[in-house]
Amino acid sequence: MDVFQRKLYKELCLIRHTETSLLELFSQGKLNGTVHTCIGQEACAVGVINAINKEIDIVFSNHRGHGHYIAYSDDVKGLIAEIMGLSSGICRGIGGSQHIQFKNFYTNGIQGAGVPIVTGMALAEKFKMSGAIAVSFIGDGTFGEGAIYEAFNIASLWEAPVLFVAELNHYAQSTPSNEQHAGNLLTRADSFGISSTVADGMDVLAVFEAASRCVRTIRETQKPEMLFLETYRLGPHSKGDDHRNEDEIAKHRKREPIALFEKALGGNVSDIYQGAKEEVNAIVRELLNV
Repeated sequence: MDVFQRKLYKELCLIRHTETSLLELFSQGKLNGTVHTCIGQEACAVGVINAINKEIDIVFSNHRGHGHYIAYSDDVKGLIAEIMGLSSGICRGIGGSQHIQFKNFYTNGIQGAGVPIVTGMALAEKFKMSGAIAVSFIGDGTFGEGAIYEAFNIASLWEAPVLFVAELNHYAQSTPSNEQHAGNLLTRADSFGISSTVADGMDVLAVFEAASRCVRTIRETQKPEMLFLETYRLGPHSKGDDHRNEDEIAKHRKREPIALFEKALGGNVSDIYQGAKEEVNAIVRELLNV
């Protein structure tokens, strides 16, 4: 196992332990606002964010963005403090998890709202000739929003250096995608002349490799790309409202990102897993003044 693989694995673990802690804090009434976890989808965040240049590239996340933020910043303490409403949080406890701004990282809780914004940001970087690209994360439900298709059109027509990442967990809240979207989501970008790539969103290395290829292409061509990541959300949309079949969840749990990567690494990584857990627990104790 090399240094980079250890880094990826630790980030997966940090995201998982952070979100588990957030759910516990919510149950104790310690948080401001709601919590949307990406448990089961961590490989999407870690794989994509490690494929970009965090010094110059822009990332626009959404309501399920804890994993994206941690992979981008490694700032677990700032995130938890923010969601607790503390002044030591990323945005002084005012934004919560859905309205964050840190360096070139942004979130927006409105479904699909970040897509046209990030397209404009990508065009601005192109006009400045900064060499930066922009990344926008969306989910299944966002394909029901008209604003994203307007953004796809402009991005393609004006050749914006933007990567649209669709984390397809096959649900929008608790409604299966096939009950709300006609046709094949994987072909939606084709109509706008945007090339699409599909990757296994549960495999962090597969995500990293696919995202790296897309990023290289965007930098070379200065044109948009679409990356579809087939994944699965193990937890409910928020804290409840989960009516999915238990057998379905159990099937996907067998291929969840941390366990899948552990098998690929073929070594004992319990020290990394436990170290990440202890790191998060220590942060929570400090913020609670325990």
